Amino acid sequence: MAGLTMTGAARAALEALAAYLEARGAGLTIDGDVHPSDRDLLPEDVARRIAEDPEYYHTKPVLPEELLPVMDMAGVDMALCWQNPGVLPYGADLEENAARLTEANRRIAALAARHPRRIIPAGWTDPKALGVENAIALVRRCVAEFGMPVVKMNPAQNAYPITDPMVYAVIDAIAETGAVPAFHFGSDTPFTPTEGLLEIARHLGDHPVIGVHMGGGGGHFVEAEATYQSAREAGLRQENIFYVLSAKRDVHMANALIAYADAGGSAARRIAVASDAPYGNIPFNFGGFRALFDALRDGAHYPDARLKARPGLFDDAMVQGFMGGNLAALVAAAARRVLERA
Repeated sequence: MAGLTMTGAARAALEALAAYLEARGAGLTIDGDVHPSDRDLLPEDVARRIAEDPEYYHTKPVLPEELLPVMDMAGVDMALCWQNPGVLPYGADLEENAARLTEANRRIAALAARHPRRIIPAGWTDPKALGVENAIALVRRCVAEFGMPVVKMNPAQNAYPITDPMVYAVIDAIAETGAVPAFHFGSDTPFTPTEGLLEIARHLGDHPVIGVHMGGGGGHFVEAEATYQSAREAGLRQENIFYVLSAKRDVHMANALIAYADAGGSAARRIAVASDAPYGNIPFNFGGFRALFDALRDGAHYPDARLKARPGLFDDAMVQGFMGGNLAALVAAAARRVLERA
């Protein structure tokens, strides 16, 4: 990307991340969707609620000092981390929004710098809350200064269509750096329909794009059904879509994993599991994924005709790919692209 000059620290961090994931990634368990929050950045009302109400759990932040012990408890080696939109309210001032989101990204990078073999840092930008110019400037900082190989947008959070012209300007800026654009892709709002994600993916050509939640993200079970099914089919057709499987109804997670395993080719390498912490529980999710994969390995008894027709489909290598190897390969490739283009 013209004019993109990486800091020495960012370059070194990306080189180390790529090397580690290339060497060890195939065997790692990685949570592909975690939102840590530093205590001193929490809005006053959220901090007070946490202190006063032990039963408060909706968007209860995962603090950095709590994250690694919880990952250890769940048998999770690494986590792809980005800021938590639930505790970063925007105001009317675009420059103030940009400053606050920049600081949130900086804290994620600092967490990864302290724990480079546990935390994969991912960025976050927002063309509506920051303005397009500021959003692109933040992309460049996330990649060149903070060493982030993935940069996310959340159209649901700030109510803009995933195919708004301002989004294309930002995804082009992300892709030009070599990093991977990611989206909250859910059935919880009308702003991220499957057709929109497909349009974005086609625009990017061969460059990968991450659809976080695979159409889940908090939608009502009945209303989400159509998005769940169309998301599954879209990813099978459009090979540059990579799904992070979190915040989605469990039966649909199982069906998606079976469909992508059964499809053959590269399909089974384009999904990774995740918790969406703090909106999901890391030990619960990873305990559940392990139990599900144990059941899927026993295809003769699992109630799905595709498994009965193909015994042994879920072998150890495929399962390990879903549990972390697929995401490790995607991130390592992104880090290498960034290093080559900077």
